[in-house]
Amino acid sequence: MQPARRLFLLDAARLAAAASASSIVHAAPPNGAGYPFALGVASGAPLPDSVVLWTRILPDPLNAATSPRLAVALRWEVAHDEAFRKIAARGTAVATPELAHSVRVNVTGLQPARWYWYRFMLGDAVSPVGRTRTAPAAGAMPDLLKLAVASCQHWEFGSYAAHRHIAAAAPDLVAFLGDYIYEWGPYRLQHPQRQVRSDESFTLDDYRRRYAQYKSDPDLQAAHLVAPWIVTWDDHEVANDYAAGRDERLSPTFAARRAAAYQAFYEHMPLRLPPPKSFASVRMFQRYDWGRLARFHVLDDRQYRAVQVCPRPNAGGSSSVSARACPSLLDPRRSMLGGEQEAWLEAGLRASKARWNILAQQTLMAQSSQVPATGPDGGRFWTDGWDGYPAARRRLLDTLATTRAANPLVLGGDVHTFYASELRRDFGRPVSKANLLVATEFVGTSVTSSSRPQERTAQQVALNPHIKYGRSDRRGYMLLEVTPKETRTRFMGLDEVRDARTGQRALAGFRVVDGKVGVEVTSM
Repeated sequence: MQPARRLFLLDAARLAAAASASSIVHAAPPNGAGYPFALGVASGAPLPDSVVLWTRILPDPLNAATSPRLAVALRWEVAHDEAFRKIAARGTAVATPELAHSVRVNVTGLQPARWYWYRFMLGDAVSPVGRTRTAPAAGAMPDLLKLAVASCQHWEFGSYAAHRHIAAAAPDLVAFLGDYIYEWGPYRLQHPQRQVRSDESFTLDDYRRRYAQYKSDPDLQAAHLVAPWIVTWDDHEVANDYAAGRDERLSPTFAARRAAAYQAFYEHMPLRLPPPKSFASVRMFQRYDWGRLARFHVLDDRQYRAVQVCPRPNAGGSSSVSARACPSLLDPRRSMLGGEQEAWLEAGLRASKARWNILAQQTLMAQSSQVPATGPDGGRFWTDGWDGYPAARRRLLDTLATTRAANPLVLGGDVHTFYASELRRDFGRPVSKANLLVATEFVGTSVTSSSRPQERTAQQVALNPHIKYGRSDRRGYMLLEVTPKETRTRFMGLDEVRDARTGQRALAGFRVVDGKVGVEVTSM
């Protein structure tokens, strides 16, 4: 895409997003409550002939009473052009109070590998215009997939400038790997200069308000307007460090809280999922093909995992342990993904004909000991990540090796740090014919959420030689260019996260060549 065209799209996206947040007096739905599309629009889950469109009717992001009291019918249009002169599809969708007046439209009958424009209408009000695209045809081999990858955007810790830059990059697809919201912080529509721990979300109304707060941001709306997204969740969409049915508080009412959070997530994302019969559980693992170029295995590391081992006294959640002090760490029965998802992933890898098999999941997979792994305790590990589930990780890496799925790439977030790593079945032994590298891993830093000093990350990299790069002092995102011959990854860092107009720079660049596992540093 030409630079002038890219800037035009970014400006249009930001103007549309800003209009949805500020020009309430310019249009009104039938109830006269104000401009109904204050949370913008989004698209996602692209297939060769279909894409999912999303919006929610809410004029005032922090006041649910401004939504209609009854169900309302919206009109929607998908066009081949920005001016909507050539309509590809149109219809109506019903926004109901039971789902917070959110709608997801599965638009079918589209052509593969095509850009489209879409909008919603309610009365005289017209939503911002979004741009989306379908996936390539099943047998096609595209020349290029431009992929942006982001995660962890705590409202309290900075602006969403990373999303402004994602929109400017005009990717084909955005993958968001969890922590779209955080469960605490004052409900306000400006990013603060310092965090205030208050107003934790517990109820469905709380979580709905939290998503509305986050989605009011014009830069986040702009990133949704330029490309379809595929999404998964992590812990903060519910509560920090929760595992399956247990939270840090060991609350007896956590199941109700989790169901409320799951429903709010469903209501606010362009998901290719029917309304669940119950939000007590929601199947989030998904698979998307980008022709024969890439297959995305989108995982859920949170809902089915075994609870963390050896927690702090009278608490759930994470801790740091050694196998000597916590023998249950090595229990082979413990799973990160759960048996059903493990089997689903193995079947998808075995059947894959894609050139690149991309595991889009939440957190760092490479072993990351906090002390020398050759010491008497055999290392010390944080239990909320894959290090807390070493047997499950070994099963996954064995599956990657035995299925011989082409070019496995593991993408992650969660840890608020850029990492480039090489994954092997046994991190305690050197690479050999019996212990080959099986996958390459790239982990993105956070959009805003804080991290540790870079000095500690440098020490961690030195202790774990399979981690080839680590950078924790910048916020940002990853930008990948996937081609039949290679994948290039750039770690994009912001200059100052609390400045909404901040610049960015490429901190590091890497290449993975078709048929060769490993991290190759490139010029940027």
